Amino acid sequence: MEDWEVVARESIRATLARYNAAGDRGQLAELAACFADDGVLWYSKTDNAVGPAEIESTLTETSERARSATKRKFVHHHVAALDIEFTSPTEAKVRSYFQVLTEVGLDHWGRYDDTVVEVNGRWLIKERWARTDGRAENSWANAAHPGAT
Repeated sequence: MEDWEVVARESIRATLARYNAAGDRGQLAELAACFADDGVLWYSKTDNAVGPAEIESTLTETSERARSATKRKFVHHHVAALDIEFTSPTEAKVRSYFQVLTEVGLDHWGRYDDTVVEVNGRWLIKERWARTDGRAENSWANAAHPGAT
């Protein structure tokens, strides 16, 4: 492994950790800043948000819907098994698994499939597919995304 790849891998991990930490704290502008200017967040097979401003707005609506439907005290995303595959020195594919804990325990879980790119020395998300594989019956995810499968 070359030195640039070690630095890139740690930078990518830092961006993905910042995304989850910001989301858990409700700092959606900071979360959206993890995306490239034309970055895309897919949150269903047919629905997406493009660019940091739209991503922040979409996630704000989702958060408000969930907050009004639940008395969520906390949300903690745990991401594991990051598989980083470079397609070039400035682009990589990243696959990982996530589990989300709330006061109900294991709330929902799934996979992230990402494309990340280097932009002015920072690694940012170009495209993120957030796929939920399962959820608890009384989960925060059900309140945030009613009717989703």
